[in-house]
Amino acid sequence: MSIIIDKEKCRKCGKCTQVCPGSLIKKDEDGKAFIKYPKDCWGCCSCIKECQFDAIGLYLGADIGGMGSSMTVKSRDHFLDWNIHKTDGSTETIIIDKKESNKY
Repeated sequence: MSIIIDKEKCRKCGKCTQVCPGSLIKKDEDGKAFIKYPKDCWGCCSCIKECQFDAIGLYLGADIGGMGSSMTVKSRDHFLDWNIHKTDGSTETIIIDKKESNKY
């Protein structure tokens, strides 16, 4: 798994660099986030959950059934909205209650 960083959406907050357990996300000379070796990404999604600007997505490759889609996360109240952006331009949203997410 690997992440995708959209530099146009990045707002230079640096939260993603702070939460990456592998210290894989860095800032370029403009202060925008980038990952030099996306294949080294562990797929933990910490950076995706932290980014409030939809600048970071998880690439959902064919090996896991994503067929090139990407996923971003929005946090609101006690819910997480997992937004799957499909290659055909459509978006599917999975809503997860944070209180119930570790129930099983």
